[in-house]
Amino acid sequence: MFRKKSVIPQINPLIEEIYKTKSALDAAYSNFENVTEPDLIDCYIYELKSVQMRYRFLLRQVKENGVSQ
Repeated sequence: MFRKKSVIPQINPLIEEIYKTKSALDAAYSNFENVTEPDLIDCYIYELKSVQMRYRFLLRQVKENGVSQ
């Protein structure tokens, strides 16, 4: 009749987004380090800059809002 609720802790969506962005940042660094084509180098430079800006934005949001896991 009664179901037990799951005891799995919920991760704050903002923290989860930071983890995803950190993973994207690691992938972008890896891609940048392994490419030799000049056009792709430019592409990965822009991608790195974009993901870095997003990562900084999310970290600022966490600091401003005092978010915890």
